Amino acid sequence: MKGVNQTSSVSEFILLGLSSRPEDQKPLFALFLIMYVVTVVGNFLIILAIRSDLQLQTPMYFFLTILSFIDVCYTTTIVPKMLVNFLSERKSISYAGCMTQMYFFLAFANTESYLLAAMAIDRYVAICDPFHYITIMSPRRCVLLLIFSCSISHLHSLLLVLLINRLLFCDSNVIHHFLCDINPLLKLSCSSTFVNETVINTEGLITLVTPFICVIISYLRILVAVLKIPSAAGKHKAFSTCGSHLTMVTLFYGSIIYVYFRPLSSYTIKDRVATVIYTVLSSMLNPFIYSLRNKDMKRGLRKLMGRRPS
Repeated sequence: MKGVNQTSSVSEFILLGLSSRPEDQKPLFALFLIMYVVTVVGNFLIILAIRSDLQLQTPMYFFLTILSFIDVCYTTTIVPKMLVNFLSERKSISYAGCMTQMYFFLAFANTESYLLAAMAIDRYVAICDPFHYITIMSPRRCVLLLIFSCSISHLHSLLLVLLINRLLFCDSNVIHHFLCDINPLLKLSCSSTFVNETVINTEGLITLVTPFICVIISYLRILVAVLKIPSAAGKHKAFSTCGSHLTMVTLFYGSIIYVYFRPLSSYTIKDRVATVIYTVLSSMLNPFIYSLRNKDMKRGLRKLMGRRPS
């Protein structure tokens, strides 16, 4: 703790959460408890369904398995502490706990971003170069994509946390958020945040925008390829394989862009709601989006539940 006090005058932070009104705490607790249980159960069902069905042992479902696991880890980093704070009068988190939560929150968020990019590349190869799909998206390349996604995300997270750790917090320890995130902590600091903001606007921007650009380029090339298909049925079949992924991309990147691509001074309660969307809500909806619109996943889930596919 001595090392911590050298860089900060606070030993803990207070997380205000989504609402400071006492009458809101129990309803919010019930809501987020249900969302957390649905997220964990739903994503583990997706993982088990894919692992138990030999027909789902493809690159797309390999990435979906990892995405579901990341979603469970992602929400577990955030929601349990939220649930405790909903029922606590003193909504505190230790300095070390705050830094740890922020590290894993950023690492899992960026890993999910790069996995969505890898899945976009997978769809591009499947639609635009189907004859070489197995060769291009080989197990070795899929694993390398996963290792790259995790490595770049954890290094990026470590850099940002180390930069936050060098700041001073003198005037207040109250974080206007339900988790330890970069923007609320930067607003709270009483020392210069110039280096932090410079890194966020350069390295951080590159790290976040690169997978998003991969997604955009992949879908533009998919669109060009699909428009060349003469039959309407062929076009519909090609687009249907991308529908679930596009929904997740829109939900995830849309809310992230709203939160992080605006000036620090404009940070408000709306940003907290947007953060709920790309953290808790998108993780909860992931199993529904990928199972309700996917015949293969429906078959895998029926098989897992002991029912014969219809």
